[in-house]
Amino acid sequence: MATTETKPLARPPLSMSATLAGDAKRLILELQNYSLLAAQSVTNIFHPPYYVSDILEQMDLIGVGSLPIVLLTGFFIGAVMVLQTAAQFERFGQTVLTADVVSLALVRELGPSITGLLVAGRNASGIASELGSMTVTEQIDAMRAMGTDPSRKLVTPRVIAAVLMLPLLTAMADFVGLIGGFIVATFTLRLGAVSFWTRAIHILEFPDLMQGLSKPLVFGFILSTVGCYRGLNVRGGTQGVGRATTHAVVQSSVFILVANFFLTKLMLFLAGRTI
Repeated sequence: MATTETKPLARPPLSMSATLAGDAKRLILELQNYSLLAAQSVTNIFHPPYYVSDILEQMDLIGVGSLPIVLLTGFFIGAVMVLQTAAQFERFGQTVLTADVVSLALVRELGPSITGLLVAGRNASGIASELGSMTVTEQIDAMRAMGTDPSRKLVTPRVIAAVLMLPLLTAMADFVGLIGGFIVATFTLRLGAVSFWTRAIHILEFPDLMQGLSKPLVFGFILSTVGCYRGLNVRGGTQGVGRATTHAVVQSSVFILVANFFLTKLMLFLAGRTI
């Protein structure tokens, strides 16, 4: 008796438009889920319970833990800024303006941006790997089973700590960067301490300080929420944790640079320096 073999039906090839539409839907879904997580992390602040011990622990990990690399980087950025700007000002005999340029560049732009990127590289990856490991080992599900909200217990303390610590790290990076610039200016340009620090301080105005200290608030919120989102949405076991860590660093760094552009435009507009 003859038997008939059933052949599996071949899937029709996906068109380019269908592929792009699927990618766009996934991107919109991820953006929606990230926005919900970020909004929930903020609304948790206004309702108890409050995990103060977790906030203090995260402030120590994010703030104190990032301090050495931020100070070291800030020192050499200030030193390099003096070397680069002095080489140009020497052509016009205006090396005394080096302090002005270095001070403005550090406080307005380099201090917040570099500090945000450094902390994102160190802490966004750490947050993603820590929460990702908890997700893979089903600790997050166990917290939900015990009636604990993971966003309130895990996300909000990290967001608060990052938002509070990043402006302080930025201020210290700016100060240490000016010290590095002063040391290089003293030995290479023979600038006196009074001349350097007087010009570096007097060139700064209130809008400059507001611009340099308000950006880190946004940067801290971005890197902490991105790290938490990637960690809580790990798929694929230990390999997924590695991918989540990489995505957290890349995405938070890109978001910081994009947000920096729009924040700069907004700050210049508010200061009456529209470009």
